Amino acid sequence: MIATVELLAALLGGLKPRYGIVLGSGLGSLVSELTDAVRIPYKDLPGFPVSAVSGHAGEVVAGHLGSVPVIMLSGRVHYYEKGDANAMRLPIEVLQALGVEVLILTNSAGSLKEDMPPGSVMQIADHINYSGTNPLIGEESDQRFVGMTSAYDAELSAAMRDAAKKLDIPLGSGVYMWFSGPSFETPAEIRMARILGADAVGMSTVPEVIIARMLGLRVAAASVITNYGAGMTGNELSHEETKDMAPVGGARLAAILKEMIAGS
Repeated sequence: MIATVELLAALLGGLKPRYGIVLGSGLGSLVSELTDAVRIPYKDLPGFPVSAVSGHAGEVVAGHLGSVPVIMLSGRVHYYEKGDANAMRLPIEVLQALGVEVLILTNSAGSLKEDMPPGSVMQIADHINYSGTNPLIGEESDQRFVGMTSAYDAELSAAMRDAAKKLDIPLGSGVYMWFSGPSFETPAEIRMARILGADAVGMSTVPEVIIARMLGLRVAAASVITNYGAGMTGNELSHEETKDMAPVGGARLAAILKEMIAGS
């Protein structure tokens, strides 16, 4: 990891990012908001995992949002790609080594609430790990025993809500349930998820939250709603729908995050 940190630090040319942001499917629009942007493909960074999922750019992009230095991971590797829940550990460790203290995670998700339609944005207040795995399995130190009561930082969440209110952009709040994927959920699984208290479902983010909290990073997260859960409309779900709808809510989330970070 040290070689990757040193290489990336050199490529950033002295930039000291305060915020790290992981961009999910179709959420690359925030990259265009950066000034003095530096782009480095994952494939050029030793140890960085490269996703094969369409809609994920696979590059580190760093620059300024307003006057605030930030670094973005445009694209992520998912558990379902190789069965590795720990796939994003090295990139997050690299961000921490570069001085990042706050990690903001974004994703595309399916809504379980009738009043949270595609195109909406949901702040993640808590999560349910329904995948049956954990990125810290195999970790030998006592760091693996991570408290998750305050996984999502209250101050950061309040700042996100304030930014949305200032921009007059509706921002929901709810519980995100992580399914392993890559197949979409069944109608029965969606009914179960609703009974258990989930408000949205998806195939990412939770392992990154767990890793980030182990590393002592403060975390905030939000979902762009791309569809209703299986069985709620009678229509079949597809990755194409996710890619088509993600930019709609993605533009709203990008505006919220820009306001939130630039005003910090």
